[in-house]
Amino acid sequence: MPLALDMFEGHAVNRSAAERRAASLGGRRSVKKQWQAAWLVNAVRLIDLTTLAGDDTAARVRRLCAKARNPIAPHIMEGLGLGDMKLTTGAVCVYPTMVEHAVRALEGSGVPVASVATGFPAGLTPLSLRLEEIKYAVENGAHEIDIVINREQALRGEWSALYDEIAQMREACGSAHLKAILATGELETLRNVYAASMVAMQAGADFIKTSTGKEGVNATLPVSLTMIRALRDYGTDTGHMIGFKPAGGIKAAKEALTWQILMKEELGRPWLEPELFRFGASSMLGDIERQLEHNATGRYAASSRHAIA
Repeated sequence: MPLALDMFEGHAVNRSAAERRAASLGGRRSVKKQWQAAWLVNAVRLIDLTTLAGDDTAARVRRLCAKARNPIAPHIMEGLGLGDMKLTTGAVCVYPTMVEHAVRALEGSGVPVASVATGFPAGLTPLSLRLEEIKYAVENGAHEIDIVINREQALRGEWSALYDEIAQMREACGSAHLKAILATGELETLRNVYAASMVAMQAGADFIKTSTGKEGVNATLPVSLTMIRALRDYGTDTGHMIGFKPAGGIKAAKEALTWQILMKEELGRPWLEPELFRFGASSMLGDIERQLEHNATGRYAASSRHAIA
């Protein structure tokens, strides 16, 4: 859609109210026993299993993809009565040069390959190079592209320039989904977060994402609540459903429950599906597997017993 400044300019965000709302989630809501296990199994379906290290290799990506195909050990699935369930993670996310390895390793699994692009994580390379990086990843088989916005444009309120860049990135993605990373820890105010969310959605983002995972402050509940309210407002105004992905700093199984409760209460049941919600939280999978083993056997296993990528 065209840039519509009236959808966000002058929109006030009450930080203290957002913090109170976020703080209420963990203390007032709890699920136990088989219901907790069900929510944790669903969380596995929502994880973008990720490796974004400087020493990534084809072998590491293949191990990651093997874990994505079978994220929970078979004996745990059997103990939960889910032996016939085909459980996979939501996607595998890698650097553009690793996309080809991931596509080959995931062939036939139905697990999509996501790739970061556009000079991740800073996003400060020339626009022409950022667009070429997107095209390179798509040509190698990426189904989803995680781009990073230009934070300077957001901090200076240059919304038209930010819109134009994201729109060009959307076009470069072709049929691949675009996930726009806002790097909220560097946007300074919740008003900037709300405005950047709106601009990204207007420019064609299929998902908005909190963080690269490389900032000092990554996904937090108050910031995410602000983005979710932007999603809700955008949906009310346009009729379009846009996805959400918190990323960075999410490690515990308990957090997976809190985030899903937030999505369910704020946006509804559709946002508990991988088409509209993802976690950028690879390390969380290990804790979820331990919790599910406890539910199935009554015992906690050492973390070293569970395969990791």
